[in-house]
Amino acid sequence: MGAINGKEFIDRINELNNEIWLDGEKIEGLLSDHPAFKGIIQEKAALYDLQLNPKFKSEMTFFSPETGDPIGLSFMQPKNKEDLIKRRKMFEHWAKQTFGMMGRSPDYLNTVLMSFASSASFLDGKENCFPQNLIAFYKMAREKDLSFTHTFISPQVNRSQLYIEDSKEPIAAKIIEVNNDGIVIKGARLLATQGGLTDEVLVFSVGRFLSNEEAFAFSIPSNTKGLRFICRETFIGGSSYFNHPLSSRFEEIDTIVVFDNVLVPWDRVFYFNNSKVAEEFMIQSSFHAFAKQQVVTRQIVKTEFILGVAQLLIETINISEYQHIQEKVTEIIAGLETMKALLEKAENNASIDYYGVMRPEIPPLNVASFIFPKIYPRFTEIVQIIGASGMITIPTEKAFRSNIRTDLDQYLQGATKCAEERVKIFRLAWDLTMSSFGTRETQYERYFFGDPIRIASELYKNFPKEQYVNNVSEFLHLKHQL
Repeated sequence: MGAINGKEFIDRINELNNEIWLDGEKIEGLLSDHPAFKGIIQEKAALYDLQLNPKFKSEMTFFSPETGDPIGLSFMQPKNKEDLIKRRKMFEHWAKQTFGMMGRSPDYLNTVLMSFASSASFLDGKENCFPQNLIAFYKMAREKDLSFTHTFISPQVNRSQLYIEDSKEPIAAKIIEVNNDGIVIKGARLLATQGGLTDEVLVFSVGRFLSNEEAFAFSIPSNTKGLRFICRETFIGGSSYFNHPLSSRFEEIDTIVVFDNVLVPWDRVFYFNNSKVAEEFMIQSSFHAFAKQQVVTRQIVKTEFILGVAQLLIETINISEYQHIQEKVTEIIAGLETMKALLEKAENNASIDYYGVMRPEIPPLNVASFIFPKIYPRFTEIVQIIGASGMITIPTEKAFRSNIRTDLDQYLQGATKCAEERVKIFRLAWDLTMSSFGTRETQYERYFFGDPIRIASELYKNFPKEQYVNNVSEFLHLKHQL
C-alpha cells in the first residue's frame, strides 16, 4: 500500500467510528465534518498530501525494503548520518507546514514506533516479552502508513512518591485478566493528544514502582470494543481564520483514554506483567534519541515562527528603535540558534548503537529538552509585551464587514499596515500566546517530556561529568579521582 494521501487518511478515520465523547455527548457522524475536529483533520490530511507531492516526495518517502512502494520517511531506521539528516529534513517539511504547532504530527509517533522496533532485541528472552510482535507490527504500520496517538501516563490521583493504588475498581489502566485470546485491560490513561483521531493507540508503561499488572506495552485500533476517548473542552475559538488563525486549524484536543474491559489480542502485545522491562525498555531503547530529534526539529520551526510574529508586530507599529525591544527579540534569536546548535551537535556526533542503528547523541538533545520548556513561556511573554494593549484591541472579521469599517480603518491602522492587516497580525499574536489555544501551547511545551525538574535531574545524573572533575583534580594534585 505504502504512503497514503490526505483523502485516504480522512476516509480511514471516518470509517473507524471511534467512540469519542465531548462535553458529555457521544460524537455521531463523520469526524471530518465535526467543528471540533474538522480543522485538525484537514491539516493532517494536508501533511499526507505533502509527502506525495512530486516536489517533496523524494525527501519525504523512501522505498519499502519489502514491497518497493514509497513509504513515509519517518518510519525509516537510519543506518548512517546521511539517513539522520534525511529524517530531519522530512520533519522540517511537515513542521513548516504547521508552523511547529502540531505536536502530534504523524512523524512523531511513527518515529517512536520505529525506535521501539529498532531496539526490540532488548526484549529477547525476557519473561512475557514478544519482540517478534513489536517488529511485525512496526512493519505493518510502516507499509499501511498508520497514524497513532499514544498514552504513557496514569491519572493524577495521588502524586506522592510512594502512592500505591488500592481502590476496588482500577483507576490507572491495569491487566485484570490473561486468557487464551490476550490480555484484558481496565482503567484509564492520560494524555492522548488527538485521541480518537488516529488509526491506532500506542500504549506503553513507563516509570518506576509499577506493579506487574500495570506493566505492559501494546497497540490496538482506536475502534477496539470497550475503548473510549473523553475529550477536554475544545479550544477552538471559531472557524474564522481571521479571528482564530491557529486554533481553527491546529487545535489537537487532548483526551482521557478509558479501557472498559478491553481485550488486547496476543499478536498486539509487546510485553506484559514485567515491571522491570517496563522500567528499563524506555531507557535502553533509542526512544529518547529519536523522539527528541523530531521534537527539537519541530520546536526550532515553532521558534522561527514566533520570531517572525514578533518582528512583524515590531514593524507594524514601528518600535524597532527601542533598545528594550531589540534585547527582547534577541532572546528569541539566542534561543533559536541554541536549539539549532544542539540539534546539529546531536546529529554530528551520532553513532551506531548496540542494535545497529545510527542514533543521535543524546546529551545535546537532553539539554534542548531542558531548555525549551523554560524559554518557550518567555517567548510568549515577549510577544505579549511587544504587542502591549494592541493584543486586546482586536475587533473581529465581522466588524470589518460592518458599518463601523470606516472607524476601524481610521483608528486601528499601523505605521506600515492598514487597519485590517494590523488587526490580522495582532489576532495571530493573541491566538499564539493569549487565547485558550495559546496558553495550552505554553503548557504543552512546558511539560512535553514530563516534569521539568525530573528532566533536569536526569540530565544531571546522566551527563558525563567525570572528565571535568578529573581535570580539576589533576590541577590540584588531588590523590583521589573519580
